[in-house]
Amino acid sequence: MTGTIILARVLTSETPQTTLLENVALLVNAEGVIQERHSLGTERYDALSAHRNAVRLSDETLLIPGLTDLHIHAPQWPQAGMALDRPLEDWLATYTFPLEARYADPAFAEDVFDDLVRTLLENGTTTALYFATIHEEASLVLARNCLRYGQRGFVGLVAMDHPDLCPPDYRQASAQDALDATHRFIGAVRALPGNEHGLVQPVITPRFIPACSDALLEGLGALAAELNVRVQTHASESDWEHQHVLDRTGQTDTHALDRFGLLRDHTVLAHAGFLDQTDRALVRNRNAALAHCPISNAFFAGAALPLRHVLDEHVHCGLGTDISGGYSPSIFENARQAVLTSRLLESGTNPRIPASERGLPKSRIDFQEAFWLATRGGAESLGISAGQLMPGQMFDAVEILGTSGALRLHPKDDAATCAQKIVCHASSQTIGRVWVNGRQIKEKAPSPC
Repeated sequence: MTGTIILARVLTSETPQTTLLENVALLVNAEGVIQERHSLGTERYDALSAHRNAVRLSDETLLIPGLTDLHIHAPQWPQAGMALDRPLEDWLATYTFPLEARYADPAFAEDVFDDLVRTLLENGTTTALYFATIHEEASLVLARNCLRYGQRGFVGLVAMDHPDLCPPDYRQASAQDALDATHRFIGAVRALPGNEHGLVQPVITPRFIPACSDALLEGLGALAAELNVRVQTHASESDWEHQHVLDRTGQTDTHALDRFGLLRDHTVLAHAGFLDQTDRALVRNRNAALAHCPISNAFFAGAALPLRHVLDEHVHCGLGTDISGGYSPSIFENARQAVLTSRLLESGTNPRIPASERGLPKSRIDFQEAFWLATRGGAESLGISAGQLMPGQMFDAVEILGTSGALRLHPKDDAATCAQKIVCHASSQTIGRVWVNGRQIKEKAPSPC
């Protein structure tokens, strides 16, 4: 028999509101795709479990789908947890842009990106959507590190040329320079040795509309169509940014991006808290997606994404850490913060306002929905067959240690309870083995002394 047999207690989302828990045998083929799934007690389960090379996970563990992070600023990793008390404009000008400018040195990039990719994998992030920098070589260093460690990476060379809003020492000299660099980068990522199966893919990455000239945005839209490349950017992330785009273009971010040809299949819009229902309908109709970043939104957005509306309107959505606007590299941490933010949006936060008027009714999401966002929601947003441990999906998986730290999973826990406990308590300390595309890339964690 070719392929790998995994015997495990599996927790996976079927829909945002439905989570399945059962003991199964998974047959993963040589291409890393789940070929068969059979429940305990079936004849085929017995046949697969009898195979001498079957990998049998402990009864004290759960196997869940790999996590997807839809928004990471890789070069900002050294300042995670720093200067979050500063206004966004000051945070960018004083800390972030000077840090990103340092990636003109590929050796500096190597040290940071090596550590970041390993840290994300240790936290269960099997698929990551990255903003890199404006530097081609440093951005390729990030792509190579994804390949080295086996993470499915989507890597974007940042495009930003607007002289009024970008610092003179950290921007491309012209729209044409940015377009030429983006074109070269796309080809270079696709041609990387070891990337023949496309584990790492390039992404067209205008930083956001305020940082880009119209000529650059139009050119990037044309390039996305010509080369069939995904797009990522920020959209309507704060009062200032949302109003700036309205004043400049006469349209919201989503409609302006659509006019530039940048709102496409699996475009990922980070933050998007100020989109209205019309904007979200356009995102849905273009088969694009939102990256919800609840931690960084609390510091810089000035508002909470109405996530309940996003899900009810069937807009693709997943979670992003937004390192370093978000301090944590853990998608689990952002999943629990997504639940908390939705509850605060529903209840309101100002005790001086009567309870009946304080919040936004029917805004909460539950823990099963947060689990979906962390797994299938993010993968679906990118248009990849992952995020569910089902036949036809790539075997991206994370072993959850059910008796580690504060996490205590019991044999009688149902699926909803397991999802809640994992969202509330999972961390890098509760993660054992990690697989991407059928390949085990992280060993089982050592037993505590």
